[in-house]
Amino acid sequence: MRPNARRTTLADIARAAGVSVATVSKVVNDRGDVAPHTRVRVQELLRRHDYLAPVFRHTEAVENPTIEVQFQGGLKSYVAEALEGIVDSAAASGASVVVSKASSAPHWAWDLVSAGRRAVIAVTSVYTAAHLGELARSGLPLVVLDPLHLPDSRVNSVGATNFAGGLSATRHLLALGHRRVAYLGGPAMAVCNQARMHGYRAAMEAEGARVPDGYVRPGEFTYETGLLGATALLDLEAPPTAVFAGNDEIALGVIETARARGLRVPEDLSVVGFDDTSLARMSSPPLTTVRQPLREMGAAALRTALRLADGEKVESHHIELATELVVRASTAPPREETPAHR
Repeated sequence: MRPNARRTTLADIARAAGVSVATVSKVVNDRGDVAPHTRVRVQELLRRHDYLAPVFRHTEAVENPTIEVQFQGGLKSYVAEALEGIVDSAAASGASVVVSKASSAPHWAWDLVSAGRRAVIAVTSVYTAAHLGELARSGLPLVVLDPLHLPDSRVNSVGATNFAGGLSATRHLLALGHRRVAYLGGPAMAVCNQARMHGYRAAMEAEGARVPDGYVRPGEFTYETGLLGATALLDLEAPPTAVFAGNDEIALGVIETARARGLRVPEDLSVVGFDDTSLARMSSPPLTTVRQPLREMGAAALRTALRLADGEKVESHHIELATELVVRASTAPPREETPAHR
């Protein structure tokens, strides 16, 4: 068999596996009446020879496309709101969505093809060169929503104006009169974290406000990072009067650390988050934060995935939607002297 010479057929697979065409067809269509060892042998040959069933290419997939949405880690508020945008857009487009955890299993992309998927949307997932290579060989388009890393400039992605968001959050705190403003962020090398941190630094520099050692701390986009990071910040000889957190979960960790120390937010410490998830609205006090349009980002990712699945060319590999500062009750002018800053 020479798969690169022409399109592989069911008959080719059947001859190589030593079974009938009918048996191969049952495997392709996920029928149950095939011996397990035969099914494994046929599936391996289908993957090896890049076989793509015509029914997926030309009929069902066109009329009722199914998009695989993958995410890593827990199903947090951020992911849930982005998924809501994807699902709503899919319903309006007549498409279906299957949600799964990102996989590193061998031939995972071909398993998706065999299951009839037309494209993959990755929500904040980290895709390696091996992942991208297998997706390219399988022919499945990929759209990354709010990418942590961009290993290839040709990867299609949807994000938000993270730099502008970091700039507006920090300017808000500076306008209130804060000069000791710290940034508590996510992974140091994450694209979105770097952009938010650079927006923070740009605002501080423009105002002539110093960024002392220890005022910029990377971590993870988790509540625990907020707890630990705020502890380190408040233990500094000259602790900040305000903290810009890289997301809402981190911000809630900062608020809890302040509460445990007997500090009040915003009277003793102002806190700004990022994302504007439901956590920001349920926080006590309600959290000032930078709104990412998560549902709109999910909808844009779904539309892009459908266009790529139909063979269309998109105008840009990266789409950025605007962020917006939402002022609530967690920020206020600094007091001249507080228990945290004596």
